[in-house]
Amino acid sequence: MRKGDKSRMKNNLAAPCGLYYGSCRQYLARSKKLLEEKGLKRRCGGCRIRNNKCAFIRRDCEKLRKNKLEFCYECDKIPCQKLKKLNKNYTERWNVDLIENLKRIKKVGTEKWLKEQEKLYICPKCQGNICIHDTECYNCGNIINPNL
Repeated sequence: MRKGDKSRMKNNLAAPCGLYYGSCRQYLARSKKLLEEKGLKRRCGGCRIRNNKCAFIRRDCEKLRKNKLEFCYECDKIPCQKLKKLNKNYTERWNVDLIENLKRIKKVGTEKWLKEQEKLYICPKCQGNICIHDTECYNCGNIINPNL
């Protein structure tokens, strides 16, 4: 195992761009065996697992692709155009600011941030998992956006 691989595995639910992958539609549907029910194809195994196949940031970022960085906040060019575009999409559609998430990760550390995100995306009705993209609990169907 290369240096840093252990850390990356542990932090798999913290995407390099600041997304909490534990709330991602693909992650939740796959982990709860709901891909077919949700009309999804198995395309994504995780932001870090996909490695350089990430369509949003990693594919076009040499530093992330070559594992020179673990998170975008470590880059001297933050925010790059790709991150700005992705952040605009997430801010407008789901009220999630990836750049602010990255600042928080840098400030409190990945482990604490992951615990905060896990708590944020828990359904108040059934304690199930809320999907950021569908604003739906994938356990009970409760419609809720924890970011509002």
